[in-house]
Amino acid sequence: MIAVTGRPGHPAGALRRAAAPRADPALAGRLGVPPVPATFVRRARLADRLARGVREHPLVLVDGPAGAGKTLLVCDWLRTSPPPHPAAWLTVEAEDNSPAVFWHDVGQALHRAGALPRAVGAARRAAPAGRPPRHLATGLGLRRDPVVVVLDEFERITDPEVATGLDHLLRHCGGMLRLVLVSRNEPLLPLHRYRAADEITEIRAADLAFSEEESSALLTRHGLALSGPDVRVLTGRTEGWAAGLRLWALAAARSPDCGRYLKEFEAGHSTIADFLLAEVLDTQPAGTRDLLLRTSILDRIHPALADALTGSRDAERILDELARANAFVTPLNGPWYRQHPLFAEILRVHLRARHPGLPPELHLAAARWLQRAGLLDEALRHAVAADRWDLAAAWFAGGPAVDQFFSSTGPGRSAALFDAMPAGLEGPCAELIRAARALAAGDCAAGTAHLDRAAAGLTAAEDDAPARLTAAVLRLVAARLTGSAPGAVEAARTADRLRRTVPADPGREHQVLPVRLFTDLAAVRLWSGDPGAARAALLAAVAEAPGAEHPERYEPLGLLALVELLGGAVGPAERRARQALAEAGTWEAEGTGRAAIAHLVLAWIALERGDPAVVRSHARRVPAAEAGAVTGGAVDGGAGDNGVVDSAAGHGGAGESGAVDGGAPVVGSGPGGDPLRIVLGAVVRARFALRNGDPRRALALLAAAEHPGAAGEPSPWARGLIAPVAAEALVAAGAAGAAVGLLPAGQARSPELALATARARFAAGDRGAAARALPRTPAGPPATVTRILLLKAEAGAADGDERTAAHLLTRALATARPDRLRGPFLEAGPWLAAFLRRRPDLTADHGWLPEPLRRRAAPVPGPAEDAPPVEPLSRREREVLERVAQLMSTQEVAADLQLSVNTVKTHLKSINRKLCTSRRTEAVRRARRLHLL
Repeated sequence: MIAVTGRPGHPAGALRRAAAPRADPALAGRLGVPPVPATFVRRARLADRLARGVREHPLVLVDGPAGAGKTLLVCDWLRTSPPPHPAAWLTVEAEDNSPAVFWHDVGQALHRAGALPRAVGAARRAAPAGRPPRHLATGLGLRRDPVVVVLDEFERITDPEVATGLDHLLRHCGGMLRLVLVSRNEPLLPLHRYRAADEITEIRAADLAFSEEESSALLTRHGLALSGPDVRVLTGRTEGWAAGLRLWALAAARSPDCGRYLKEFEAGHSTIADFLLAEVLDTQPAGTRDLLLRTSILDRIHPALADALTGSRDAERILDELARANAFVTPLNGPWYRQHPLFAEILRVHLRARHPGLPPELHLAAARWLQRAGLLDEALRHAVAADRWDLAAAWFAGGPAVDQFFSSTGPGRSAALFDAMPAGLEGPCAELIRAARALAAGDCAAGTAHLDRAAAGLTAAEDDAPARLTAAVLRLVAARLTGSAPGAVEAARTADRLRRTVPADPGREHQVLPVRLFTDLAAVRLWSGDPGAARAALLAAVAEAPGAEHPERYEPLGLLALVELLGGAVGPAERRARQALAEAGTWEAEGTGRAAIAHLVLAWIALERGDPAVVRSHARRVPAAEAGAVTGGAVDGGAGDNGVVDSAAGHGGAGESGAVDGGAPVVGSGPGGDPLRIVLGAVVRARFALRNGDPRRALALLAAAEHPGAAGEPSPWARGLIAPVAAEALVAAGAAGAAVGLLPAGQARSPELALATARARFAAGDRGAAARALPRTPAGPPATVTRILLLKAEAGAADGDERTAAHLLTRALATARPDRLRGPFLEAGPWLAAFLRRRPDLTADHGWLPEPLRRRAAPVPGPAEDAPPVEPLSRREREVLERVAQLMSTQEVAADLQLSVNTVKTHLKSINRKLCTSRRTEAVRRARRLHLL
């Protein structure tokens, strides 16, 4: 193995003349493997790659920036686990850029390592262009095993003839050469051929970067002890750059508290700065130094932007050369580059010292260029850095960036910039930003006040259209928080009109504004009790975001799931909610407030199916501020003039209040938050508390949702959800009379309110009033219809009419079966289990029911259960049987199928004959076992 070390040696005149053989002492310092310091950290992962590369490939390339630890890595590998074959080392110097000098020095290194037979002498004349001296190829060809040659600091070789000769030697030495090149940049060899043929091992800058564990080991070698988080910070700040870590450790060793030193460390005034300025900046031409200094203010560098900052037109060439030279400039996607953050930090200090007034001018120029390029987030950061808050506010408020304040994952980076906006900054754009911040915090009063002041400063001019669009969007946000349907409609119309006149931002992959408009409008529509209009707006929102990759589609999907669930479509609601959460997960937003609706819908469905573990799982994913919960179990005063929840203080109940969701955080809803989510969260948690036998907590949860967030408008939707659950809680707490008084009378009632009224009357002992409260033909969501049928069955059983009770119970089971709604049966009370013990046949075909409610009926003589029909059922007979299974009477089946009653009876006789049954209920049961239904 041959190594090259960089020490001054040959006179400059030797660069371009044929080198006569020189005395070995002149090369001795460059032919030995340099020592490894005691603080060196051996990295087995890289040493193993070196060993494997030398074993498997003819060429190994170790390249990285100055101070990356390239040379020490190879030195340690040679000293601790040398290859089984001879190894030569040569440190390349500038004069080796001449082919004659280079091949002479390589020959000396091979002779010193004993890699060439003694019979092979030195070259007597120069080799032909592009070829190494013949004696090297001849000597290597005589070997029986390969020789390893290390050429250190190979970046000094820029002569294509030298590189061509090395490539020729590798390919014509009979496989007896393993070449290890240590360089700051890629050599001129045709690396693409080696890569295509799998003949090269590469250890690049990213591989050489220290991991956190390796950084910790290095600090330990220097006698320093940093905590895990501090090591992570230091490794991230240096990006694992070996020299940076070592120089920092040397400086920190002089500090009594290295952890504090890390927090106060300024790279611009340190030995790290000295190293980088000397090794990187000062070695560059004047134009390159100027570009590096001026672009140090940028997070990423575009060649055209660099030209704008330097006033030149060669930035693309310079950046490409710097990247190829591993000069702490790295190419990114497309035409962009970036400087190493530590290098950039040092250059910024250097820039301020050399040109004190220049950084603000550079920031302003960068801001204007980035804003014209449509890169608003970056433009805003530079405008703020230039102390041009007026520009930043105008750009931010006049574009779609204001939606960052309402992001499901929290304010974006640009929105956070305006936390430092001067209080004295005036103008409509500044007021719009203050309004957005206030509304994002749920402070509708302050937000509306700022909007009013902004409106006073805006005109109907075309230039103000973007700001007026932002104002309309914020008005809609305020309407959603207050529940104001008229305000929402007016704001949505204004925003929709203006957005058609303002060009869409071409820099945004997803246009979120239309989706937001329709979603917010739908939420207010639902709050005001118009689910049909809400559904239409939500479908429009989804249509505006047709792809699953759209960042805002999951919220309208969750709201659609809620509308469908409230309408009784359990299956579609579940699918929509799961789709919403899957898409929210794509954007890492599944645990945020705007995904809360989907979690609450799935928790509600799990509650109806009697699955408490799933309820808890989804309840925990709802942020505390959206939970609609309270901190304590005590119930505040009564319902008040407008409330629907009476005090439960004297109504008994189940002991102390506990966490509804088994440990999920519950806090007061506070002044902010979406009222729709708060109410839904409170209702779901209250129902879960009731299922767990805790009516006091249920009432407390509902009381907290009486005036959710900033909602000032009464909501028939919210009252329709809260009142039935509150009445049920009062009944469970032993206050049936209070429950009766709570519910509205003498007006059109929803099925849920009718059921709640009937339950309260039934619990109060007034069965006649309970019966009158219930609809004659139950309608509504399946869970509500099931509960109505169960209450009617309970009344029938209490009156001794078991036949009617059994008929109603059969209908309830048939209604609940498609969606596996176990919840209504679990909460029906002890009468149901007692009744089913007498009639186990009723649940024989309902294995989905909980075990305590299922009892196997005694077998009765009859045909084999799995025997096929005597003959197949006709299509019409199947249609009749399907309706009979839905507990339709003969007359109802005839009307539904537009047949005569006698025809239906004929079909029923044929069905019984084919299935070997005598009654329609037996026919239905047997058809299900045979999978005919």
